[in-house]
Amino acid sequence: MFGDMFGQMEEQQKALREKLAGISVEAEAGDGAVKIIANATREITNIKIDPSIIDPQDPEQLEDLLLVAINRALEAAATKEAAESQKLISSMLPPGMGGLLGG
Repeated sequence: MFGDMFGQMEEQQKALREKLAGISVEAEAGDGAVKIIANATREITNIKIDPSIIDPQDPEQLEDLLLVAINRALEAAATKEAAESQKLISSMLPPGMGGLLGG
């Protein structure tokens, strides 16, 4: 009985990870000069930098924009991950029990 339940939970967690990997979020900084794309597993999948903002005399500006955009993307990814995890947990509970988790 418990083996089946744990096996089903593992399958659902695997499916959730696969679903999260397919969800993209995008964040930017510097009015779009730096764009970061991440998935909901919190992996950075793409970085786009407008070449016009690259100033060899001021590398700190680009570094700051990258940090801001990356942190925004990871925050958005974490929000998506939490929402999808909440859906999974709610679907595993018996009917009427989903409210216990604030859902």
